[in-house]
Amino acid sequence: MKRIWPFLVPGVLLSGIGLVWTLQGLDVLRGSAMSGSSLWATVGPIVLAIGLVLIGIAIAIAWRRRRAH
Repeated sequence: MKRIWPFLVPGVLLSGIGLVWTLQGLDVLRGSAMSGSSLWATVGPIVLAIGLVLIGIAIAIAWRRRRAH
């Protein structure tokens, strides 16, 4: 039986980091060297997507576990 924590915790962290990086890259969050940089506007959504995939895997594992019982 797989645990969801190894997928859920990194997924939430990566999603949060990706969201912040995206907002900084788009110059919505200011006050950083990353603000207004197109690099972070590109990297941020990629990291966010990876985090969301990990959260989706955790939800799928939990759903299958509940269905099996």
